[in-house]
Amino acid sequence: MSFLDKLAAAIAPAASKEDRAEARRKAEALAGREEWIGLIVQQHKQIETLISEAATAPGADARRKAVREFERVLTGHATAEEAVLYPDMAEFSGKTHAGMGYEEHAMTKIQVAKLEKLDPMSDEWREKIDHIRSALEQHMYQEEGSWMPDLAEKLPQIDRTRLTERFVEEYERYCGDGSARQGAMAGAVQR
Repeated sequence: MSFLDKLAAAIAPAASKEDRAEARRKAEALAGREEWIGLIVQQHKQIETLISEAATAPGADARRKAVREFERVLTGHATAEEAVLYPDMAEFSGKTHAGMGYEEHAMTKIQVAKLEKLDPMSDEWREKIDHIRSALEQHMYQEEGSWMPDLAEKLPQIDRTRLTERFVEEYERYCGDGSARQGAMAGAVQR
């Protein structure tokens, strides 16, 4: 952990597992009436699964392949948030949250690029992927616990469908696999 990471953790400690679970429940409850939140939460779950698979993959080649898939989905998700969610957040909810979101995305992309340069079987690689996972958990906690609920409260009704459609469009533009709504729709059926 870098000096700046330690300083940031001292100033604003990371959310506990229980706090993150409560934020997730809060976001999932809103997803019943806000499709865009359901899509984002589903992608968050997919990203969590993919980083866990990368961290536990057996062997260097399997880890490299798993990191590439994690990076593909993460980049598609981040691109959609940056193109659609954060501009609406800045306009209707909070410029500070939007600015933090952009900054956190940029820092995560830099860390993933550094991860790709490391030996996947090294301790340094393990530390880097754990650092990325912790940063993502905190970022998702912020989005699910306060940023998205606040936007859902303030976003004009007329903009809700547009946000959902544009989010799907931007995710698919990058990932292009038709999966943007698959998990969210399965979750909606289970509710």
